Amino acid sequence: MNGRAKAVAAINQRKPVETTLNYKDTYSIDRFGANVFSMTVMQKRLPKDIFKSLKKTVDNFTRLDSDIANVVANAMKDWAIEKGATHYAHVFFPLTGATAEKHDSFLVPDLSGNAIAEFSGKTLIQGEPDASSFPSGGLRATFEARGYTAWDVTSPAYIMENPNGATLCIPTAFLSWTGEALDKKTPILRSMQALNTQAQRILKLFGDNSNKMVSSTCGAEQEYFLVDKLLYGLRPDIMTTGRSLFGAPSPKGQEFEDHYFGAIPDRVIAYMFEVERELYELGIPVKTRHNEVAPGQFEIAPVFETSNLATDHQQLTMVTLKKIAKKYGMECLLHEKPFAGVNGSGKHVNYSFGNASQGNLLDPGDTPHENAQFLVFCAAVIRGVHKYSKLLRAVVATAGNDHRLGANEAPPAIISIFLGDQLADVFEQIKKGGAKSSKQAGILHVGVDALPPLPKDAGDRNRTSPFAFTGNRFEFRAVGADMSVSGPLVAMNTIFAESMDYMATELEKATKGDPAKLNDAVQKLLKKVIEDHGAVIFNGDGYSDEWHKEAEKRGLPNLKTTPEALPALIDQDVLDLFAKYNVLSNVELHSRYDIYIDQYILKMTLEAKTVIEMADTIIYPAALRYQNELATTFLKLKELGVPYDDSLLKEISALVKNLKDGVANLSKLMNGKETDHLKKAKACAAKLAPAMKAVRDAADKLEAIVSDDIWPLPTYQEMLFLK
Repeated sequence: MNGRAKAVAAINQRKPVETTLNYKDTYSIDRFGANVFSMTVMQKRLPKDIFKSLKKTVDNFTRLDSDIANVVANAMKDWAIEKGATHYAHVFFPLTGATAEKHDSFLVPDLSGNAIAEFSGKTLIQGEPDASSFPSGGLRATFEARGYTAWDVTSPAYIMENPNGATLCIPTAFLSWTGEALDKKTPILRSMQALNTQAQRILKLFGDNSNKMVSSTCGAEQEYFLVDKLLYGLRPDIMTTGRSLFGAPSPKGQEFEDHYFGAIPDRVIAYMFEVERELYELGIPVKTRHNEVAPGQFEIAPVFETSNLATDHQQLTMVTLKKIAKKYGMECLLHEKPFAGVNGSGKHVNYSFGNASQGNLLDPGDTPHENAQFLVFCAAVIRGVHKYSKLLRAVVATAGNDHRLGANEAPPAIISIFLGDQLADVFEQIKKGGAKSSKQAGILHVGVDALPPLPKDAGDRNRTSPFAFTGNRFEFRAVGADMSVSGPLVAMNTIFAESMDYMATELEKATKGDPAKLNDAVQKLLKKVIEDHGAVIFNGDGYSDEWHKEAEKRGLPNLKTTPEALPALIDQDVLDLFAKYNVLSNVELHSRYDIYIDQYILKMTLEAKTVIEMADTIIYPAALRYQNELATTFLKLKELGVPYDDSLLKEISALVKNLKDGVANLSKLMNGKETDHLKKAKACAAKLAPAMKAVRDAADKLEAIVSDDIWPLPTYQEMLFLK
């Protein structure tokens, strides 16, 4: 029995994981935020004046009073120690897209040979991890090691528990010694400030002088696959790259459409319960769970939070999904396309913005044609998406996401907006001279007396659109499952800030401080925006060939691969945009471009190396063994004078040759001497990817004919369906 067969047998004998938690006595709602140094906790533990000052900073992004840091640090330390914490960690998000943390003990020895717990305001506010081993894109030389973490007071500290202890985690920004942002948090905070500044100008035109901060909000739907750990351990490709580089299609895939929203397997739902309980304790408001379209694929989705907090919580969610999976004998795969032939995984980012005085500024109400304030903000979004569509494509460009975008499972690489029937009709009326009505929601009659009539939305949804309006928010569906949501949120905050700046400036000039002129000014401005930028609106089938042709006529870019998309980050208009609103300087943006190009090349090169190694050391020997069995059998039959059919032997011999020829070609391409990184990235897309596919094609055909007891790699059928 080979390793694969043993793994399958062990999985079939696996017993459910049992927990010591009595869920009937421990209510999840009572545990929500239990491990968070939240506003509620701070209000109880801090003097009133200190709490008031801190809350003002959190609510309005005002400057932090550093004089209060010692008091906050002491209260935070006492709370953490009561929770069992022995260490603290400044947590940050470097440009790798991963989560980084440096742990230090509270323990400080005294002169008497004893120890005390110490945590000062200075330590809370600033840390100093080594920055030299994180990518900087040329911002820093390798020998220049100093970097700083800065406490982000707007994101609460929390406790991460382990069976052997607990750690106080402090969300921080990560900066170089020369002041550049080396992380994904700092630009989020800067972009939120920019959005607020410009949104306030529009609100003041409409009479809101409350100055309540306008924050963007995010709710990121996380898709993922679960694979049994025993099978995962036999797949070097998945272990190394996150996706299967080989694998023949399973006889059964997703064609029966029986997995989506189906009954969740017991082992998986037990895992989901524990994930949710841990996320609840961390104050992460997860709301939805279900089976996704592909077998073995699932989804978890939270309630909306401010962009900064949502970004932090998204990183924690990914860490938790992977951590808890191991406890249940599974591996959580976040790669955008871990299995060919079935749906990949995205991270649909539901996006809106609003404040305490107005609520959600993208809520159209029942009569959107009369809601001028909403129409101005909505038009700002339309203008921003059209003007900076290449930027939106660039911030979702990765080697993994290239497998999704443009396939019939995810939005196309063409960035367009779906508005729905109601809003599309309103803007069409505006274009023709003025909106007079809004299509109204109706009633859906089920036709069964025992079932009540259902309220029906004024428009349908469109799953093929990369940027779709879904009632009171926009859903950016092109974001990949393994990505930080920071990049997309920074881009959206900034381009919409620029659009709001434009809208506010035009309205201010037209009204000259006279509110009576506002309505006419709004109508003229909306008409101009929809005339200039309406080409980005598309309510049809984004998967169709006709749309690709139509998009080209409209002048909408179709950047199909990462090397095509990433240069948009350093287009002059994008450099000017981020610099104008103090979100990213030119050198910071260039650094990100360099890092993301490098990451693409590294990932593609890693995959190619893994393809060569697995083909040479796993697949070729297995095929050769079967070829030898067939040859031996046919020779014996020939000696006995028994008729035989050698077609299978000839077929496998041809495929073995194709496999070796493919590996030789791939190895040759790997030895290229190109030094220009963009040209090298383009070569990866144009040459390396097809060469890897040629090796895979031969291997997958071999998998289909090599004897099952010889084939060493767990199959798609086993990995997708054994739970």
